[in-house]
Amino acid sequence: RAAGDVDYGDVKQSWPWTEGETEALLRPTPMKVQAMRSLSGKPACTSSRRFSSVSCRATGSGSEGASSYSSRRESMKASINPSGARSRLVAPNAIEARPDVEALEKLVRSEAAPDASPVLICGQVSHSLTKEREEIIHSMEDFMEEKVYKYLKPVEKCWQAQDFLPDPASEDFIPEIQALRERTLALPDDYLVVLVGDMVTEEALPTYMSMLNTIDGTRDETGSDDTVWGKWTREWTAEENRHGDLLNKYLYLSGRVDMRQIEVTIQNLIGSGMCPKTENNPYLGFMYTSFQERATKVSHGNTGRSAAKHGDQALANICAQIASDEARHEKAYQLICEELFRLDPDGMMMAFADMMKKQIVMPAHMMDDGVHTSRGSGAALFEDFEKVAYATETYTTADYIDIIDYLIKRWDVESIKCSSADGQKSQDYVCKLPNRLRRLAERAEKRMKKTANKQEVKFSWVYDRPIFV
Repeated sequence: RAAGDVDYGDVKQSWPWTEGETEALLRPTPMKVQAMRSLSGKPACTSSRRFSSVSCRATGSGSEGASSYSSRRESMKASINPSGARSRLVAPNAIEARPDVEALEKLVRSEAAPDASPVLICGQVSHSLTKEREEIIHSMEDFMEEKVYKYLKPVEKCWQAQDFLPDPASEDFIPEIQALRERTLALPDDYLVVLVGDMVTEEALPTYMSMLNTIDGTRDETGSDDTVWGKWTREWTAEENRHGDLLNKYLYLSGRVDMRQIEVTIQNLIGSGMCPKTENNPYLGFMYTSFQERATKVSHGNTGRSAAKHGDQALANICAQIASDEARHEKAYQLICEELFRLDPDGMMMAFADMMKKQIVMPAHMMDDGVHTSRGSGAALFEDFEKVAYATETYTTADYIDIIDYLIKRWDVESIKCSSADGQKSQDYVCKLPNRLRRLAERAEKRMKKTANKQEVKFSWVYDRPIFV
């Protein structure tokens, strides 16, 4: 409809957007598409990807095609009842939810917590933590203090970026920079691309802290909570912050990369955020971090070994120190998951299976330098970065599968006793997953060897010097 008044049955409200602007807000996800089909018996509108929290629209023409219940996206608000078990979607002016919307809500389901009553926010299942599981999380505070917190180091015992860089107050500052620049001349462009990608990922730390603070039951409500969960998030972030600082300064001093384009990429990435699909649920959130910290450790470790092969031992030491930090953090998050498996084996097993079905997205999957997609094949920057990481064996499909296999063994998943049918089904899925993925990967690799030719890709990070992947 054009801008103006929109009839909501017995309520009339001003609608300030044109039809084109409205369409940008109504972007259905597969879950809502299926829900609308069930409700209307008609094909659902799939012209765009994202969808307003509770808006649904049947296809058709004229007044029949208009939504009977639609409102401004920012005016919709979720009101969580005291039990924490259900979030009620409330329309402007306290309009009661129509039956079709209530039916749509009932179709929203979390695979990780089928007994929960989540809500749909921007097309994503959210707030799937039940009251019972929230109490389990709260019961773990002593465990966090006694068993987990030790994996963080006091500030005075932590290394700092300056420990690995030329001292600007030293008389040898300029000669040390010249020596650094000479060492980095031997680093090939494909190596520089993966090193920059690792650095950009580390520099998007504000996004990761924000993600942790969306998690129900553990979020830092004030920004300075004295709870063990709040302190953990802040101090983990503080330790991680050194990684991007050090890699950024080293690359800057090397003179081998376009720092402005890298800075544009970092700003775009932080502005875009990330989509880990963890449903504000600590079971899913800590499963994600258990996997991702190990993946980051693997990537930095391989980057360090490659630096040593290319003759830059100083850079190899830097990468090794960062990988060591990631190893400590990995152990902490995996210990949290181990305790959750002990306290709630079925719930944690379903969370494990759900994250594996969704697949673990890398934190920097929304990176964008503003120019990459406008040339060449038009592929996204992260997609081409992944190809280079694979070609240089920095992080590969085999690494991804090995991490799944490691976690299964780390938590002794095969021996865990699940009492529910959903838990047992999830356990069976997870235990069979590594071998199934390896077979798929082997077939895919054979097809790539037969058909794939290397293509030229240009990265603005290395001044558009061509790389073949």
